[in-house]
Amino acid sequence: MIMKKINPWKMILLVTMSLSLFTACSSQGKDSANSAAEPSSKEEKKSSDAPPEPLGKYPETVTVTEVLGYNPPEDPRTPKGITPEQNAYLKDLKDMLNIEVKYKWTVPSSQFEQKFSLAMASADLPDIMELDQKNFEKLKKQGMLADLTAAYNDYASPELKKYMDSDGGFAMKTFSEDGKLLAIPAFEDPFLSTQLLWLRKDWLDNLKLQPPKTMDELDKVAEAFVKNDPDQNGKNDTYGVSLQKNLFFWAYDLRGFFNGFGAYPSIGDNQSAWIKDSSGKLVPGLIQPEVKTALAKLQTWYQNGILDKEFALKDENKAVEDITAGKVGIVYGEWWYPNYPLNLNVDKDPKAEWIAVQIPGLDGPGKSLVPKIRSGKVFAVNKNMKNPEAAIKMINFYIEKGKKKYIDQNKAENGYVYNWFNPRIYNPAQIDTIYTEVNKALDAKQTEITLDDENYKNVADVFKAAKDYLAGNTANASKGVNWGQYFSRAAKDGGWGTTRQIKESGAFVNNEFFGLPTETQVEKGAQLDKLMQESFTKIIMGGSLDEFDKFVQSWKSLGGDQITQEVNDWYSKEAAK
Repeated sequence: MIMKKINPWKMILLVTMSLSLFTACSSQGKDSANSAAEPSSKEEKKSSDAPPEPLGKYPETVTVTEVLGYNPPEDPRTPKGITPEQNAYLKDLKDMLNIEVKYKWTVPSSQFEQKFSLAMASADLPDIMELDQKNFEKLKKQGMLADLTAAYNDYASPELKKYMDSDGGFAMKTFSEDGKLLAIPAFEDPFLSTQLLWLRKDWLDNLKLQPPKTMDELDKVAEAFVKNDPDQNGKNDTYGVSLQKNLFFWAYDLRGFFNGFGAYPSIGDNQSAWIKDSSGKLVPGLIQPEVKTALAKLQTWYQNGILDKEFALKDENKAVEDITAGKVGIVYGEWWYPNYPLNLNVDKDPKAEWIAVQIPGLDGPGKSLVPKIRSGKVFAVNKNMKNPEAAIKMINFYIEKGKKKYIDQNKAENGYVYNWFNPRIYNPAQIDTIYTEVNKALDAKQTEITLDDENYKNVADVFKAAKDYLAGNTANASKGVNWGQYFSRAAKDGGWGTTRQIKESGAFVNNEFFGLPTETQVEKGAQLDKLMQESFTKIIMGGSLDEFDKFVQSWKSLGGDQITQEVNDWYSKEAAK
């Protein structure tokens, strides 16, 4: 599978987006440090001529504790009531490598950031950590991260090394310092972050409307979805466009809407995106005049009921509930939406039909914002961890589980919840591998996938779902599940198919900043995020548009100008390379 977010995956994920960290904090280091474990690679080489094994089983159990912020399992075939402790991947990890994972605490992903911030403040740090760039930078400066160079060189599987080398080692260098590898980056195709417009085609057909290509056409469609009973149930119970309280988020947000006005405020993490101006300098997309124009339209949408009046109180779960229940017919989002949550709506309403189109712009289809690098998270290790190679071996394990020989075992109904397992690294080109291989097999009318490498499971799963959906076969999974797999990853007019067309036609704008957070971003970022969220929400709900100009001045004086200088200092060095 591919992460949503920059982590549902959003990332991408994007998102994504479960967040989890494998922990044995310094105060709890006894769990790991005192476990009898495989010697380090240097010690092993002294005692034996045998090379280190990427999937070698420890002679005695190595225990790794874990904290987890998680979303529900993505596959509805997962057994009801399953807990993270019961994830079948963990049992296999113990059987195959003799690594045991124990959770210290688990919380819904929406609570994770606050919970982990408290853990960091109290120096209650994990052994193996999934970090965003901000926390990576903080822990790096505190000298808390282990040098993974030897562990990676000795234990990384050939597949993992292939993935890390796929960009010429660029991402790995980004998370190295003084020749020391401080994290394993989970990076993917940047175009996974491309926002599309998802629409209820059955509602368009009911109202005899065409998919919108311009903002004016979108305006008319959205208003019709509010006022003209698009679901034909005789009730005034629908609204136009989905939105939850975070305007720039990993899902159910409005990045693509702003892009349609030529505004590029954020890549989805609340932080400003950075675009090149006519002089070649980088400017913060968040404070450009096009953002004000887009906010004015959102204010009108709010007044006309196109946005739900309660959006400012809704989290992502509430947004999913409205989509599932058929209350809303338009949502901005990436390629993966059919996989979740549109599939839930398709299963609930047999008439529901969703399509993807390039985002509408002012004069025709617009250009989506795309990052230069998509790496929303990295995996790092506490410098006090006795067995840093365990982190590398766990990544090897997850990649290994994608091979053909595990296909009959690794099923959601058997309790395998991939989005609860970390650390996991994907083939950076996995989505295109799936698209290409599945379409090749479908076009050739093959009955099975002939590919036989670590991508087999993901390709075969989508191929099976595609064949079942196209044949109307629901013996193995519901219509929504089959359609979701097919339409997100393989359909030529689906999520990734449409994204590929945008990529090939050049209908995108790059976020030019891809460095680690600058000093002022780390220090002031949260305050500036809060300022943006409060100011923009106030405007949408009827406040004066002059609030935007006040926001710009406050943003600049509270650290934005300093960040702009730091970003351009970074860019001048990067551009000179």
